[in-house]
Amino acid sequence: MESPKGPSPRLSTIAAHKPNNETLDPHPFESDHVTRSDHVFQSTSALEILRETIRILRYNLSGFMAIGAVLICPVSAVLLSNVLVDQSLVKQLSVRLLLVAKSSGLPLGPAVEHSCQKFSETAVSTVMCFPLYITLLLISKAAVVYTVDCTYSRKTFDSSKFYIIVSKIWRRVVTTYLLVCTVIIGCLVSFLVLLAGAGILLSVIGFSRDLIAYTAVLFGLLFSVVFANAVIICDLSMVISVLEDVSGSEALVRSSVLIRGQTQVGLMIFLGSTIGMAFIEGLFEHRVKTLSYGDGSSRIWEGPLLVIMYSFVVLIDFMMSTVFYFSCKSYSLENGSSVECQSVLEAVTVSPVDPDAQ
Repeated sequence: MESPKGPSPRLSTIAAHKPNNETLDPHPFESDHVTRSDHVFQSTSALEILRETIRILRYNLSGFMAIGAVLICPVSAVLLSNVLVDQSLVKQLSVRLLLVAKSSGLPLGPAVEHSCQKFSETAVSTVMCFPLYITLLLISKAAVVYTVDCTYSRKTFDSSKFYIIVSKIWRRVVTTYLLVCTVIIGCLVSFLVLLAGAGILLSVIGFSRDLIAYTAVLFGLLFSVVFANAVIICDLSMVISVLEDVSGSEALVRSSVLIRGQTQVGLMIFLGSTIGMAFIEGLFEHRVKTLSYGDGSSRIWEGPLLVIMYSFVVLIDFMMSTVFYFSCKSYSLENGSSVECQSVLEAVTVSPVDPDAQ
């Protein structure tokens, strides 16, 4: 893989905030005593996170493009095409959700039917694609985090070193991912149970179906904020499980502490990524699955193009999560609200591989 050219993104960020009377060390990473905890990037907006992400992408473009093509694109193609989804299961789950909504007093309008259908497709797709998520997508997440870390250290992506790292940290990454899935599923199930319970209670009291629907919408908006915060914490915990020697509940606790004061930035990153992915999914549904130009030739080029676009958005999302980690860490250390925990990736590569840890 080609060596990155030009100044380090970290150097660009620091230089932009350096006083004119100070000089910048042109080789700050050559010392053996420098660790990744020395990365300095602190932002106050999601836009600054995005700009830093673009700098890092340009600095190590070949490495990130390889990760996107080899690891992310196959998962994106399967996810968008729903090739593994059994439509009979989707229909059964959708009917059951509609029955629950009806028993809760909600009016079975087009919005409720579409929501049940979409939730059913997402649930079945997640279950069917879970083997891909816990292998290719999880490896791609670790690879992106590792590459961003290497970029900040002005190093190239080393596949052999990455293999050693993955073999050492795989257990804690998978443990954290399984806990993250449990938390997200728990949030969704809790929302559905509370929504159904509230609908039944309001129906018993005597509220009209329209008023119950308005209450459900308000409850959904409040839940979306809580759910977004949970996803941000879970996503940051995945980065932490790669860069720090913690996993599972410890990574979640570390993430919840680290994100203090930066929640709004995380929400904006989550919102931007979600809108981007949803937009491309909608285009794929409309242009590839529904429409075609006469003989269906549009699917030949529009399908792969949308898969590439979706993979790029996922790649940027992974990168922004990692940059957001360094930003939160700098903010936390500056305000003295967290104990510093240095990256362990370099230590992993120089230590012998323990067979029991694999």
